Amino acid sequence: MEIIQLIESQRKFFNTDKTKSIEFRMDAIQKLRNSLIFNEREILDALKSDLNKSDFEGYMSEIGMVRDEAGYVMKHLLKWARNIKVSTPMAQFCSKSFIVPEPYGIILIMSPWNYPLQLCLEPLIGALAAGNCAIIKPSAYAPATSKIVADMITRIYPPEYVSVVEGGRKENSELLDQKFDYIFFTGSVAVGKQVMESASRNLTPVSLELGGKSPTIVDKTANIALAAKRIAFGKYLNAGQTCVAPDYILAHSSIKDQLITELGKQIKAFFGNDPLTDKDLPRIINEKHFDRILGLMKGEKTVIGGKSNRESRLIEPTVLDGITFDSPVMQEEIFGPVLPVIPFNDINEVIALLKDKPKPLALYLFSDDKTIQNMVLRKLSFGGGCINDTIIHLATSKMGFGGVGNSGMGSYHGKFSFDTFTHYKSIVHKKNWIDIPMRYHPYSERNFSLIKMFLK
Repeated sequence: MEIIQLIESQRKFFNTDKTKSIEFRMDAIQKLRNSLIFNEREILDALKSDLNKSDFEGYMSEIGMVRDEAGYVMKHLLKWARNIKVSTPMAQFCSKSFIVPEPYGIILIMSPWNYPLQLCLEPLIGALAAGNCAIIKPSAYAPATSKIVADMITRIYPPEYVSVVEGGRKENSELLDQKFDYIFFTGSVAVGKQVMESASRNLTPVSLELGGKSPTIVDKTANIALAAKRIAFGKYLNAGQTCVAPDYILAHSSIKDQLITELGKQIKAFFGNDPLTDKDLPRIINEKHFDRILGLMKGEKTVIGGKSNRESRLIEPTVLDGITFDSPVMQEEIFGPVLPVIPFNDINEVIALLKDKPKPLALYLFSDDKTIQNMVLRKLSFGGGCINDTIIHLATSKMGFGGVGNSGMGSYHGKFSFDTFTHYKSIVHKKNWIDIPMRYHPYSERNFSLIKMFLK
């Protein structure tokens, strides 16, 4: 079906109001959850093909998170979808006020390649929960997962309700030329700007889940061995191809060398003496990104890792020392298994420096000093993060996930997903048995005094 015809068919189906039924929404989400269970083996194989993800990592960071989100949303959907009663000002006597949650309509979900299942289906759950129709555009860089997503969606939903458009830039451009009621995009800042520009032509609201250089601060009070373990987990998961991966470390100079030593121990414990032979080491998505990452490492002081295999597109988990903010590796988001370490002496200088940087999607602080913890949380703006851990803040349906400034706008997960894809319609229901005349012409001094009593 052509894209224009597909959108027209979805709009026609949406206008039947079938998607607004709570039973219809619950059934749609349950079907998706069942499909994940039924197709688990095929999904894991696709993730292995695209990114060399192990079954463990594929389930933990993709299938399991989507299943958990679906279960959480189904548990709470009935409550979320109810009208919300609110109090009414005395000036509007006698009436009642309430808010009606209603779906936007036709949603476009554009997802990236790094978590090609999760970042397609988690937003979809929110869109369906809110009562919308949806078109999903997976990334062409993860073709095996794109195909399994398309196959799953085709089997469980009619195309006028939910559909998948596969392809590359041509399909992206054609989709963005159309009128949608909401666009949800996950990807790079550069493409996010193009999406927002296209959406502006139709005054279409957007959520942009982007990225940036997410800092990790390690002060001298941190548990260094545990910090290294948790940083290594967050950084090297999916070969660093995670939007909230620690991009670089700011380590107190008194513990920097110890931290690097502990990172080396953890990398060895995770991936063995020769990581390039580890069957579970995720690969870089394509040769373009492989060359880009190697270019960022060129000429830098490599203290751990650094080797690569072009044929398999594997890069060892790598740590760089002797880095400054002027180094090439600090000029763009790394999005790979390369971790620069920069020393600092004064936390106030770190805060001042980070305030001048674009607001990151995530920030991680390793410190047992409550004063420093409060200072960082109070003074720095970022999408979200952790104290004494990395990336786990996004693995919950009870908190919203999203960026701020250059790292994006809008949030999702759980109730935040429902809110993102919902328009909240405010209603005042006025009674007819009384009509207070003071608001009507002709105005008088007496009515002016009464208005001032009510509105102050």
